[in-house]
Amino acid sequence: MSSGPNPLVRLEQRAAEADQIIEYLKQQVQLLKEKTVAQASVREEKRLMVENARLKRDIEALKTQLLEKERLRGGGEKQEKKPAPAPQEDATVDVSRLDMRVGRIVRAEKHPDADSLYVEQVDVGEAAPRTVVSGLVKHIPLEQMQNRMAVLLCNLKPAKMRGVVSQAMVMCASSPDKVEILDPPSGSAPGDRVIFQGFPGEPDKELNPKKKVWEQVQPDLRTDGQCVATYKGAAFEIADKGVCKAQTMSNSGIK
Repeated sequence: MSSGPNPLVRLEQRAAEADQIIEYLKQQVQLLKEKTVAQASVREEKRLMVENARLKRDIEALKTQLLEKERLRGGGEKQEKKPAPAPQEDATVDVSRLDMRVGRIVRAEKHPDADSLYVEQVDVGEAAPRTVVSGLVKHIPLEQMQNRMAVLLCNLKPAKMRGVVSQAMVMCASSPDKVEILDPPSGSAPGDRVIFQGFPGEPDKELNPKKKVWEQVQPDLRTDGQCVATYKGAAFEIADKGVCKAQTMSNSGIK
């Protein structure tokens, strides 16, 4: 009578089969893990691609809006743009560039450090008098400088003269031997502007010394045969009041 398979052998066979099944299951689990990771990566990649596409669309939309705004703004500027006025420094050089006004010399005294200079306080229609330094000591007595009307050039760059800053210049008929302060017409008031027929421009706020406007205009400032102060034949005029004159000096330069 033959006996059946040895129980120990059967157990060993089943154990081996179990090991194979376990190994197979491990492989399947690993495959599932890898597949899950791969699927997750694909999903993330797709999500990022969608997000990237959305951002590109948003950027393009913003660019379009900005370009449209620039176009509209540019169009508006073109419609509103006006020819820029020529810079004052490059404008025509004539007497209209000079800010000449009537002034009243309130007080004059000798310069403390220069025998040939007066220091005057002059009302030119502003909130406070201007300090003016003039080399008139040799030509006009001090008593004739007090409380008198004059014509002043008010837009020269202030300049220090022997330690005192001069803020304007008294206009005078002048020759090598004689000097006379120009007189405004009767009824003139401090601050009245001197005008010139045929030269309607506005004065510079301050003359640029480098442009030498005063130096170019001054040679054409003269008194005529009736002692009237002129620029190229046009009188120094105060509107509705008359013309500015020297007392006796005709056909003389003005400075």
